[in-house]
Amino acid sequence: TTRVKGKFAADKTVAATSISVETLNGTVQLSGFAKSATEKDKAEMLARGTSGVRGVKNDIVVRP
Repeated sequence: TTRVKGKFAADKTVAATSISVETLNGTVQLSGFAKSATEKDKAEMLARGTSGVRGVKNDIVVRP
């Protein structure tokens, strides 16, 4: 969870404060709101690229 949030904070396209990250047994669940589909996809990509992550469940809602 901490590593994923750190990646979000370092990335300019992802609003780390609007997206919640929960981790259970290597599966990351993303929830909250994104400003665009691009931001939602980028958040998932960053989470998948984090060491120790086995799977990602992306429940982020795109809200213009």
